[in-house]
Amino acid sequence: MVLGHRKNSLHSNRSSVDENRSENDDETVVSEEQGSILTHIISQLRPGADLSRVTLPTFILEPRSMLERITNFMAHPETLLPMPKIDDPIERFVAVTKFYLSGWHIKPPGVKKPLNPILGETFTGYWDYPDGTRGYYISEQTSHHPPKSSYFFMAPEHHIRIDGTLKPRSKFLGNSVGSFMEGIAVMRFLNRGERYFITQPNMYARGILFGKMKYELGDHAVVRCPESGLEVDIEFKVKGWVGGSYNGIGGFIKDKNGKQLYELSGHWDGEMFIKDLATGKKELLFDASHAKPSFPKSRPLEEQAPRESQKLWHSTTQAIKKADQRTATDEKSRIEDEQRREAAERGEGHVWQPKLFKAAPPGDEQSLDWIIDAQVDNDGPAEKQIKQILAIAPIIPGQGLDQTKYFEDKALPSQQGKGLPAQSGSNDLIDFGQNDSTSAASQQTSQTTASPAKPNGLQDPLLPTSSGKPKPGDPIRRMDSMGREDLFMDAEP
Repeated sequence: MVLGHRKNSLHSNRSSVDENRSENDDETVVSEEQGSILTHIISQLRPGADLSRVTLPTFILEPRSMLERITNFMAHPETLLPMPKIDDPIERFVAVTKFYLSGWHIKPPGVKKPLNPILGETFTGYWDYPDGTRGYYISEQTSHHPPKSSYFFMAPEHHIRIDGTLKPRSKFLGNSVGSFMEGIAVMRFLNRGERYFITQPNMYARGILFGKMKYELGDHAVVRCPESGLEVDIEFKVKGWVGGSYNGIGGFIKDKNGKQLYELSGHWDGEMFIKDLATGKKELLFDASHAKPSFPKSRPLEEQAPRESQKLWHSTTQAIKKADQRTATDEKSRIEDEQRREAAERGEGHVWQPKLFKAAPPGDEQSLDWIIDAQVDNDGPAEKQIKQILAIAPIIPGQGLDQTKYFEDKALPSQQGKGLPAQSGSNDLIDFGQNDSTSAASQQTSQTTASPAKPNGLQDPLLPTSSGKPKPGDPIRRMDSMGREDLFMDAEP
């Protein structure tokens, strides 16, 4: 998938991305100037460093928010909608596995990361399906440090509901950056009384110091159904430092007794196969190389509240699409400065309460952290469910225009006529937290990891380690999401 380069009209109800794809879109060759910026940032880090406070240059940003990017998960209705209709539980689980694997090929060209949502940011969207029904999506950034993106999806006529919270945690790994995708999603088939607990693979940007920048998915992801006992453990294979290829997958579907029923193989960006271990028959499960995703539609920008993703980041994303890095950086910094101001105004010890989500109840779904703060009757008729969903937040065009409070509550300080105070250090490439309102303990932690503050409020960057940069050809140690350590050879120069 490549990013949209269309003119984004205020009247458009299209997604922030289009549906075109290009070959070799998982590599990035940076210019000399861009490479020097990356090197300057990375030189201030140590392997294992937390990147949650690193301000990345805009040329490696995708022109949409993480809240919108999550919708890749639902972007293939041809694999999503038929699942609850399948009567055989094993065949139904195979269909779930196919659906799960169908969305990973959707990505921007090269190595890009989505914009980090600000606290309280929301994104809503909908899909118009060929059969005249719709799917509805609501999301909110429920935490900023650590980042948590909570979301709700429902296709009422198809008896599908998905609740999830994504908790990305980024680390510097030497010549790579790893984004460890913590959190879960719970997909329900309401007509079957079934739940599917879903985790995600981790994401890696290789070759950030030398060689071509390369995007990889890695480690294990699991989909399990506690009602049937079926489970699939999928390994997203990174390229080994001795041989191997990019983008491979492998895994097995097992029954409740641990017996292997099917074997998975192939590549997540190409053809994926499934083999029936009882008969030995192998067949194509999904061909991502020819798949065309369906992205959600959104309300026109003039109908959106100030903190809705597309309106909030509109100036930034337009500049990114035009490769106007100066404007993109200025606009992005303005939003981040306002977020810091709001944190300072809230004061220490303030507990943030999301607008659209509430704390998940105790039980096996507690790790969702947040669930939609509304009563949606899972057993009710579709018409009732649609009415309940649309009462949560504006989703479709023309809806919510009379919800003045919805717009006022979400206005940014500058949109309320308030000026921004001078922000010392607001353009730092690495934010040590000196601009946040923090507790004494966190301030002490920051002080022990950074050099003493200069008189002007800025801080000296950390000095590079004496060992220098990793040398081409040296293996890199990596810790995966399951706590295992292995070695890999990074992107080739």
